[in-house]
Amino acid sequence: MTLLLQQLINGLFIGSVYGLFAIGYTLVFGVLDILNLAHAAVFTLAGMTALWLVESAHLSIWAAFPLAVFFAGILGLLLDRVAFAPLRRRPDTYFSGMISSIAMAIIFESAALGLFGARTVRFPAGTVSMHVWHIAGITITSLQVEIVVVALLLMAALTAFLHRARTGKAIRAVAENAGTARLLGIHVDGIIASTFFISSALGGAAGVLFGLYFDALSPDMGRSIELKGLAVIVLGGMGSIPGAILGGLAFGLSEVLTVAITGTSNLRDAVAFTVLFLILMLRPSGILGRGKMREA
Repeated sequence: MTLLLQQLINGLFIGSVYGLFAIGYTLVFGVLDILNLAHAAVFTLAGMTALWLVESAHLSIWAAFPLAVFFAGILGLLLDRVAFAPLRRRPDTYFSGMISSIAMAIIFESAALGLFGARTVRFPAGTVSMHVWHIAGITITSLQVEIVVVALLLMAALTAFLHRARTGKAIRAVAENAGTARLLGIHVDGIIASTFFISSALGGAAGVLFGLYFDALSPDMGRSIELKGLAVIVLGGMGSIPGAILGGLAFGLSEVLTVAITGTSNLRDAVAFTVLFLILMLRPSGILGRGKMREA
């Protein structure tokens, strides 16, 4: 029982990172009906940037974190201008935009490889002060708590922004119908750019938290989470932000419970994706997805 509870807590921590990463995916998809497949590369570059700021610029992780997140947001603006905006009025904009994002992902990953090398790197010792609590046989670290708190605060801030801020309401309007939003005087291109900035910033935050949690960063680390991020938004419901959060937690829990039950990590991904398949067999639109999806 103690092992099970420990794995449930671990699943909550990694699931919160999955959910934060998936929100970036689903935010762009909800507005444009396009999968931004360069999202994982932004995730990687943000994590590596935070490491550089801590190691070379000698900043604390709490100063490096917002700078790396802002840098990820700038990469999102670059993605929109280079990979998506020139193709937006083409009849095959969805497919061509997705291919363009793949090209940008390769460019970003190559840049990370050239700047940081092919090796796996770690944050310097003492980057985060670590406290360990043992409660009824369960071990919890201060880093795990900080990761969950930061992830939940960012998720809550995004939800409040979308429902209360003027720009957030405009994003929701564009997601519902870009043509009608334009007729109402909303600057659609500007709102799309803002969406990419927020989406990439959240992905960048997930990259930094992921690097801190596993204490390992590499130029290809985004590949390990990209497919999981896609699975999370499918599980939660394409375009649903609450669904992405719930799907991330469910996916993280399914992974760690598999390890707890089988005693090995070899079947972790296989069981997680099998659970995804079974859920979608029963509810094709996902946990919180709409009954009828918009055509992409």
